[in-house]
Order: sequence, then C-alpha cells, then structure tokens
Amino acid sequence: MTTPGSLSRPTGVPLRLRIAARCAVAVATPLARLRPHRLRRVLGFARRGARPASYAEAKAARDAVLAVSLRCLGPQGCLPRSAAVALLCRMSGSWPTWCAGVRVLPPFGAHAWVEAEGEPVDENLPPRYFRPLMTI
Repeated sequence: MTTPGSLSRPTGVPLRLRIAARCAVAVATPLARLRPHRLRRVLGFARRGARPASYAEAKAARDAVLAVSLRCLGPQGCLPRSAAVALLCRMSGSWPTWCAGVRVLPPFGAHAWVEAEGEPVDENLPPRYFRPLMTI
C-alpha cells in the first residue's frame, strides 16, 4: 500500500484520546498482516452495531492515530493507519467506511483509507483518485 509521501504529525491531541489511539494502533498493526479475506471478516465483526461516523469523528481519530504512531505516518502505513482509525472510532460507538483499493491513474498503487459522510477523511488527493475494491 502506498501514498505519495509521509504525513505531518498532528499536535494538540488530548491525552485520553492518545491512549485510546495507542491501543487501536497496537491492535491494528497485526491486523495489517492478515490476508484480505481474514481482515475483512475481523473488521466486519468489529463494525457490527456501530452507527456511521461523522467526518469530524473520523478526522479526530485519524489525527490521534497519526500523533501516536510513526509507522502510521510513513508512506507504507496506510493499512495499519486506516484500520487503527476505524477501530478507534469503534471504541466510541461509530464506524467510518473502511476502504482498500487501487490508484486509478498509472502507475499502479494500492492504498487503504477511511471515508465518512461519503468523503475520504483527510486524504490530500483529488476526488476519485482511488477506486475502492473492498469496503467495510
């Protein structure tokens, strides 16, 4: 999974949210190593009973994950980052749409991200730049 470069580390994330984000990253890191069908099953189970996340909730979760994890900040960190954001949202009772897909324009590249309210959360790319192949 790739993104066009590393991200900047957010500041000002409350301590309580940082602690929860560390837990989400600790769970998401081994999940990122699973085969796609197993990852889909695990995240689908985690999603059960959750209400849809708002864009603000998903953005706050993404900022918290980026604030606590250097692995998720890096260019190869999109899969653990997106899983951690989804799990962190789930801790508060909501669930963003988790997506994994490919770049529409050449060269080929895979990417994972979360969407809320029909929009990718804090992805600095043009709309429809990625085509989702798997959504949860």
